[in-house]
Amino acid sequence: MAERFDVAIVGGGIIGLATAYRLLEARPDLRLTILEREAQLATHQSGHNSGVVHAGLYYAPGSLKARLCREGKAALEAFCAEHGIPVERVGKLVVALDERELPRLEGLRQRAETNAVPGIEVVGPERIRELEPHAAGIRALWSPSTAITDFRRVALAFADEVRAAGATVRTGATVTAISERPGSLVLRTADHELEAGAVIVCAGLWADRVANLTGDAGRGAPRIVPFRGDYYTLTADARGLVRGLIYPLADPRFPFLGVHFTRRIDGQVWAGPNAVLAFARTGYRRRDVSPRDLAGTLTYPGFLRLAARYLPTGLAETWRDVSKRAFLAELQRYVPELRGDQLTFGPSGVRAQALARDGTLVDDFDLAGRGRVLHVRNAPSPAATASLAIGRYLTERAIEQFAL
Repeated sequence: MAERFDVAIVGGGIIGLATAYRLLEARPDLRLTILEREAQLATHQSGHNSGVVHAGLYYAPGSLKARLCREGKAALEAFCAEHGIPVERVGKLVVALDERELPRLEGLRQRAETNAVPGIEVVGPERIRELEPHAAGIRALWSPSTAITDFRRVALAFADEVRAAGATVRTGATVTAISERPGSLVLRTADHELEAGAVIVCAGLWADRVANLTGDAGRGAPRIVPFRGDYYTLTADARGLVRGLIYPLADPRFPFLGVHFTRRIDGQVWAGPNAVLAFARTGYRRRDVSPRDLAGTLTYPGFLRLAARYLPTGLAETWRDVSKRAFLAELQRYVPELRGDQLTFGPSGVRAQALARDGTLVDDFDLAGRGRVLHVRNAPSPAATASLAIGRYLTERAIEQFAL
């Protein structure tokens, strides 16, 4: 006889774990299980991100990103303080290099103030040099509350709390089928079957495929397209060139921020990432290719429309991916003293980007569902920062929708 749970969460990344944590806070007696396909928890986006705790500068006022980032940052910092997880407020400097960028900088300032980001300050060259002595720029937006942490450590702390509350966490448990029974759903893996009153899907790179298992991936549903971002790391003698976070002014037409400098909680400094199509959903290396994943992307009308629309941008990103000299040239626009011998090819991450059929990149968090299922269909940055707020949001939806 299959095990029976009140709720099954598909996905053991930071969003799935935070949601389990919030659910058990609200309903301590809930019988809950988490199913994670990998051998360990939080190994993909949760374990391959830059570690930035975002303050909420960029997000459209009133969007879920804006609302949940602000709430989630406060909750995350409180959780980390309680669990002895370091958080450092190193601050972020968003730099305008010339006068053509000043209107965009002013627009970002207005958006940050609308989003109630604390301590925002527009600074000139002298103050830029005080904050980041080696940075270029004629003007910048300074966000002193932007911080850094280790999000995988945070995710594993969520997992410890969830287990302590009595939930089960299964790794190596890829969900292969979901079917309905009267009053419940049956989830199957390669060697296991369980029954749950409701399911919350936090599957990241596989969000659309799990949605397909539940019948919620119709023609109009977004498709996950994986984008790889490669970083360089600064050698030890170059780390002093960056005190905190140095960012460019992002192109508002494109959801990726462009290459930037990020001081890490372990003292390293990362430079990047670029944004290129990954040839596999776990394509962390250039040579990683999944014929199924790649064919699914290249035959999707949404991707073909996106590629046509942003062809010059895509070609530039691809060139920087293969040319260290081109990558360095972009970095030197912001830190001119940086030399090529001070860059070492470093880690990479794969972003699960939801893409609509019309070629539109889904920008906001997409949290949807019907019946006995809730889906996290799109959760890009700042999802890690907002994880506890996303978990709270899904918990409230689940209690109402599933009558928990």
